[in-house]
Amino acid sequence: GGEYRGVRPKDINMFACVAGRPVTAGGIRGRVEATGRGVQYVLREFFRHPEDVQRAKLSGGLQGKRMVVQGLGNVGYHAAKFLSEEDGVRVIAILEHDGLLFAPDGLDVEAVRQHISARGGVAGFAGKAQHQPDSRAGLEFECDILLPAAMENQITVHNAARVRAPLLVEAANGPVSFAADEILRQRGVVILPDALVNCGGVVVSYFEWIKNLSHIRFGRMQRRLDEHRGEQFANALEQMTGKAVPAALRADLVSGADELALVRSGLDDTMRIAYQEIRSVLLNEPAVQDFRTAAFVVALRKIGTTHLEMGV
Repeated sequence: GGEYRGVRPKDINMFACVAGRPVTAGGIRGRVEATGRGVQYVLREFFRHPEDVQRAKLSGGLQGKRMVVQGLGNVGYHAAKFLSEEDGVRVIAILEHDGLLFAPDGLDVEAVRQHISARGGVAGFAGKAQHQPDSRAGLEFECDILLPAAMENQITVHNAARVRAPLLVEAANGPVSFAADEILRQRGVVILPDALVNCGGVVVSYFEWIKNLSHIRFGRMQRRLDEHRGEQFANALEQMTGKAVPAALRADLVSGADELALVRSGLDDTMRIAYQEIRSVLLNEPAVQDFRTAAFVVALRKIGTTHLEMGV
């Protein structure tokens, strides 16, 4: 934004050039949680398709699935928190720089996060969990979902053959090396690639950009209208049935969508559509055998189509 301001000092649109700012400085609600929330939405969409779940040799939904999380930073924390609190996923291990915590019955993600914030690591955690100094060993734990959310090249030729998770979700950038990717695919491990899984932050930054171009927060124009319509619907329902609408349902009906709700809705829609586009290529093109290749095919075709239509 600084360079643009030097050229056009009076153009207020320069404030839309930088994303990820505090809400008070023109940012957008939901940006901090966005990448982790996007991970949740991708996993929800994966488990909506029984054929995809079977491909990973799993069954059912997210409820009760055992998950190992590497890295409880912004992305890992929000993904683990939302999946455990809202979808019933059991986080059995959290891997950090100073070791790992393991609890077969599940860890309290919020408690672990607070401990890390206070102590700088997982060592000394007072909850019901085993502490092991070798955090990399947790990548080989038996689980349903492995969620690397830390650094690149955490799964390489040296440990790929020992990964026991049937579903690997790349919340970090490049956590699986090129050679390890081949090993895992040959073993039948389903990998949801980083290009899809961790793009939630970029998506919401795009929403922030749109918000700043329009100079009005999302929900400002329609929230009270939504509330009024919801109130009318609840009243009509009571008149027709002669019974009171339960308080919780009424509260939900008369609650207009605020900025956070709209951001989450837009992110959910974006992640679902992206997953479905990738899935379509994977299912319908025999030459494509995995989600990563399918994601690249979708992306390259979009770039190619745009260039052709622009006459480049």
